Amino acid sequence: MNYDKEMTKLIENLDHVPSLLLHSCCAPCSSAVIDRLKDYFDITILYYNPNIEPFGEYEKRKEEQKKFLKKINSKNSLRFMDCDYNNERFKMLSNGHEKDPERGARCYLCYEERIKYTKNMAQEKGFEYFGTTLSVSPYKLSNWINEIGLSLEDNETKFLIADFKKQNGYKKSIEFSKIHGLYRQDYCGCTFSKSKKIEE
Repeated sequence: MNYDKEMTKLIENLDHVPSLLLHSCCAPCSSAVIDRLKDYFDITILYYNPNIEPFGEYEKRKEEQKKFLKKINSKNSLRFMDCDYNNERFKMLSNGHEKDPERGARCYLCYEERIKYTKNMAQEKGFEYFGTTLSVSPYKLSNWINEIGLSLEDNETKFLIADFKKQNGYKKSIEFSKIHGLYRQDYCGCTFSKSKKIEE
């Protein structure tokens, strides 16, 4: 399935400005995604990332996200929703998967945890759509991300199908980072990805 084409088709057929709860892993990844969606949705950014370690890194990325949102002009609403730091949840999910390769089963569980949380929060708060910025990264598997999201949607809360790396999404995120002076981390978030980066 061409997820990018499906999202474009959905946007072209919108008859109003729907509310979207958009999970974001960090400001750089969110930048190109927000730029693409802000004319079509009322967006609330959800910062739920229990995988990020250490806590100082988590806080640094969160503050960059908030800083970036203040710099963006949008004709529709653009808000921020914070969450508690729940690294114990990620440790529980990754138990037994410590030696998985990057983009293996541990990463799938991490995608699933964050997307599930976003769906549940979207449903609780009455959002029409939920989605994630994760697919903007060339290191993330868009088919997994979309399969998880689509499996969770229902008639009231739809998943925003997407592959944000398409149409130069990742390249644009790098450009936005330079323009706005955003901190770009050199590892995904968890200690496993950080160790992998050090090995390289």
